Amino acid sequence: MEMEETVTPNLTAEAQNQTSVTEFILVGLSNDPKTQLVLFVVFLVLYLMTLAGNFLIVVTIIHDQALHTPMYFFLSNLSFIDICHSTVTVPKMLADFLSTEKTISFGGCVAQMFFLHLFACTEIFLLTVMAYDRYVAICNPMHYLTVMSHKVCLSLAGAIWLGGTVHSLALIGMTIKLPYCGPQEVDNFFCDVPPVIKLACTNTYVIEVLIVSNSGLISVVCFVVLVVSYGVILVSLRNRFAEGRRKALSTCAAHLTL
Repeated sequence: MEMEETVTPNLTAEAQNQTSVTEFILVGLSNDPKTQLVLFVVFLVLYLMTLAGNFLIVVTIIHDQALHTPMYFFLSNLSFIDICHSTVTVPKMLADFLSTEKTISFGGCVAQMFFLHLFACTEIFLLTVMAYDRYVAICNPMHYLTVMSHKVCLSLAGAIWLGGTVHSLALIGMTIKLPYCGPQEVDNFFCDVPPVIKLACTNTYVIEVLIVSNSGLISVVCFVVLVVSYGVILVSLRNRFAEGRRKALSTCAAHLTL
């Protein structure tokens, strides 16, 4: 009898530990039906404008032979990433504005987190590569087409997508290993790593530090590279004629603004 009494609580505890969350509830931006309707219209218009603008850029670059240069190759990649990045979260958010139950399956939540960080990290890497492209074009124009050949551009594009994939897999790998057996409400209108790991039934301090270190290191390093590259470009323009400076700065203006 004593053995049975000892085993039963252990079995109960083990069963409780094995229970897992199958879906999450997205808190969203508002619970007021009228506000949700207004937000639906606003975000739908912005989303359609984003799709139309970026799709037009991609199609124009593909069909115009004069735009088949490294700069526009990377610009088309940037537009493609913007389309994918917004599509990861906006359609689900728009559907939730018109629904009373704002739920997402565990698998859907993981997929959303993976692609969200994949496209975000790839875009950061791409902006850094675009800065290098402008550096070569302005500071070494005579060898620009040799340095930034078609093969090199394809290799750089593959490298940034691979880097984004590795980064995203690392974050998702740490996230899905945590036990989720209690709270289901994600304090956001989409699934992201920080609010999701807060729902884990364990201490996540170490995981949070690793995630912040991972994402923060990438952001800081890429930002420093951007600042240094454009600093070198600005210094190199001091000895050029006014017309040359104007043309060089005009090619960098859009990238700097972005």
